Amino acid sequence: DVEEGGETEFPSLNIKIKPKKGKALLWPSVLDNELLVTNDGILHYQQDGRTIHAARPVIKGVKYAANAWIHSHDYMIANRWGCTGTFDEL
Repeated sequence: DVEEGGETEFPSLNIKIKPKKGKALLWPSVLDNELLVTNDGILHYQQDGRTIHAARPVIKGVKYAANAWIHSHDYMIANRWGCTGTFDEL
């Protein structure tokens, strides 16, 4: 376990989750009932603003983390930032 700091913070929910060895934190980041059509004609699910989050700095100890993007709906095109790792296409 991290001795101090390293929480995952959800500012709009006013909560911080402490990291624990062997535990995982999982949440959906989109609303499943709100489809949006953008100027490019592609359907997108609306982001759930409550899930905007930040990793707080580790003050004492070491934190290891891994990210996994799990798509719960058909995903016809790659998310430009999440899948290519570049900001050039934004």
